[in-house]
Amino acid sequence: MTQPQEKELSVVLADDHPVVRSGLRALLSSVDGITVVAEATTGREAVEATIQHRPDVLLVDLQMPDLNGIAATREVLQTAPEVAVLVLTMFHDDESVVSAMRAGARGYILKGAGQEDIVRAVRGVAAGEAIFGQSVAHRVLDLLATPRTAEPFPDLTVREREVLDLVAAGLGNAVIARQLHLAPKTVSNHISAIFAKLRVVDRAAAIVRAREAGLGR
Repeated sequence: MTQPQEKELSVVLADDHPVVRSGLRALLSSVDGITVVAEATTGREAVEATIQHRPDVLLVDLQMPDLNGIAATREVLQTAPEVAVLVLTMFHDDESVVSAMRAGARGYILKGAGQEDIVRAVRGVAAGEAIFGQSVAHRVLDLLATPRTAEPFPDLTVREREVLDLVAAGLGNAVIARQLHLAPKTVSNHISAIFAKLRVVDRAAAIVRAREAGLGR
């Protein structure tokens, strides 16, 4: 009796680094049963490609131009909730992991993961599993075991909270841009988004709110 063939898995790759995308494409294309149907270099492109192709898996980095991976995940799942989002990133801090999970990502692995681990993660999230890389899994277990106070300003993205923390510390946009390796225009855009989410009209008011919440210290 012949075994039923496994369903072909379709994947959209989203990463702004060409070398990373090329490596992932080569890896996944070499695996039977997985097809890369589209690639994206920005968060906005990731959303558009995913909505257009409706892949089984969106493999997405966290830090990308236009729209970060967390915001892109949130937008994708509002329109295409059947897509499994797998975060593949360099960032393994608590904020990033928790924000990705809250946005609806099913998996979170680091870019240092082995090829077999990446393929296993893609197949796992497509099958409905929650997948974490080994080091990330340890952090998740620690987070679940340790009572935590609520993070201030939950509507802010990880990057926006980083920017607000530096604003509250009294740094100007140019210095913030250098510290976070961002373009000054990107910092300005983050600050505009922060003002809107905090419902404040100027920098001084934002600093007051941030310091009251313990930021900028």
